[in-house]
Amino acid sequence: MRVRHRHIIYVQGYDPRGLAQYYRMFRTELRKFGALYGLSASVGRPQGAPDGETGSWTIETRAEDWTTRTRYDFLRWEDLIQRDLAAPIWQTVFHATGLFWRAVFTGTLGRFWKANWRFAAFVIYPHFVFLIEVLGSLGLAVGLSLGLRAGLAIDLGQRLGVADIPAWAFWIVGGLAFAGILTAMLKWTERWTYLLYLLSDGIWTWEFSHGRRPEWDGRIDRFAQQLIEVVRRNEAEEIVLVGHSSGSFLSIEILARALQLDRALGSYGPRVVLLTVGGNLPIVGFHAVSQAFRDDLRMLAMETSIDWIDCQSRKDVMNFYPFDPIAGHGIELGAARRNPHIVPVRFREIIRPENYPLFRWKFFRVHFQFVMANELPHAYDFFMIVCGPVPLRDRMGHPEAALAVVVGEPETRLWAWKKLETGSNRPELLPFSIADTLSPASPPAEAQGG
Repeated sequence: MRVRHRHIIYVQGYDPRGLAQYYRMFRTELRKFGALYGLSASVGRPQGAPDGETGSWTIETRAEDWTTRTRYDFLRWEDLIQRDLAAPIWQTVFHATGLFWRAVFTGTLGRFWKANWRFAAFVIYPHFVFLIEVLGSLGLAVGLSLGLRAGLAIDLGQRLGVADIPAWAFWIVGGLAFAGILTAMLKWTERWTYLLYLLSDGIWTWEFSHGRRPEWDGRIDRFAQQLIEVVRRNEAEEIVLVGHSSGSFLSIEILARALQLDRALGSYGPRVVLLTVGGNLPIVGFHAVSQAFRDDLRMLAMETSIDWIDCQSRKDVMNFYPFDPIAGHGIELGAARRNPHIVPVRFREIIRPENYPLFRWKFFRVHFQFVMANELPHAYDFFMIVCGPVPLRDRMGHPEAALAVVVGEPETRLWAWKKLETGSNRPELLPFSIADTLSPASPPAEAQGG
């Protein structure tokens, strides 16, 4: 029952920062995690694979009555993402704008809005900001053009002996000014708006959904083969494939392709668990051309050898909440369905009350809380999932016992272990939970709805 050796495979989202910055964040958050629970947690230096597509490190976590060693694999995409972000600004703007209106007229944006208006508003946000910057730049350019015509240009015409300067000359000046002002404004405001980054993200998800990113598909195939090899040679008690943000649908693709290559995957060796956090599956699955992805969802929903746990939060505008990844894509399986187990997470319960009012408005910070250290002990804790002694399946089945194992007094910890070992006995997680929260004060997740 106790996990002494765990293997994490982390699939990042569309984040250009990559391995080096993620590792620094991970190391910092690990220290916070250890201080919160009074644990000793140490992390090794990252080691890169020869192909440069994976980085790995080890973590050792010690408590009074348990020790867990974790190997952490970080799957890398930053080279591909940085290539996208290096594209000329005007290319990004025109391409993203065209795709946005295509989504409007094909009804894709309407499907987003129907499923989750907050996420739809987030999709609209960069285009709304871009419109504001266009109008502001246009106003400045028109003002400059009219000013030239009314003052400076007339004076120059008189000096040069020209009776009148053609109006089109001022419009050319205004057009050049507009282009220059808008380009400068986009660059200057990017640190606050993330507009160009979000437009690039939108282009990537559309092209990936339509099979126009072969370099991504090739890497997914290699990661799928790598997952098979990890399962075959691993001595860990569990292997957790984690997909955060856009990594949610990338991790689904990786696992589905691995199962297509090896249908026995998960029935031998360590238990394989898919954990998606802060996911946004509809940005791929809602496109009409994404039937293959919906077929992958169908397969994973019925797969008996794999556990899939999907964590969502109302406060995170970048994930769909509440959303059933299977029924929400129009997939009806009836009694054959066993995945995913949906776990709502309330960030208000894991962030200190004095910090929460500011935290809630930092949208990217909220989105990353899924994979950062808690400020308060809670049943949902990413670093406890990575470093703790309780298997992920049992942690989600009995969250109050999983938390008590770490924060309880000796007698409480003993009760919690007995609860996990005898009370659960490999609990059957319901495929869908309508619980408002995963809280230590609440009954176990499997008793909160279905």
